[in-house]
Amino acid sequence: MTEDFTLDKLDKTILRALQHNGRETYEVIGQQVGLSASAVLRRVKRLEEAGVIDRYVAIVKPESVGLGLTAYLNVRLEKHTESHKRNPMDLFRASVQAWPEVVECAALTGEMDYLLRVVVADMQHYSRFIMDTLLKHPSVQDCKTSFVLDRVKATTALPV
Repeated sequence: MTEDFTLDKLDKTILRALQHNGRETYEVIGQQVGLSASAVLRRVKRLEEAGVIDRYVAIVKPESVGLGLTAYLNVRLEKHTESHKRNPMDLFRASVQAWPEVVECAALTGEMDYLLRVVVADMQHYSRFIMDTLLKHPSVQDCKTSFVLDRVKATTALPV
């Protein structure tokens, strides 16, 4: 987003509407915000070009596609490496991109280095991922897992 780009009240209302239903028509959104469909389209295009709207996706319920187990993993990496090898964090970041079980990865401050959200079919799938992939990674020193018992709140909408 460019530094001189500012969101006005109409932009924020349009963003809230699109976050609620990304397939809503510009006509319906226009009725909600008091603009024509073409004016909404122009604003949405501007928001896309400015990078405010990153992309459009379909949100799939994990259970509906056989992914019934969600876990959060705190991962600590080795800090020391031989000078001719790649940085452990760079190596780990590149590897995470190829692991389909990892749906989110965040670098952290504090005792652990990364927090992973992992979605798998069941405990066997989780065990295979941990033993055959994560713990075999040369940069990984330790991990601690918490399993999701119940999703109390799950949203992708930002409070704009």
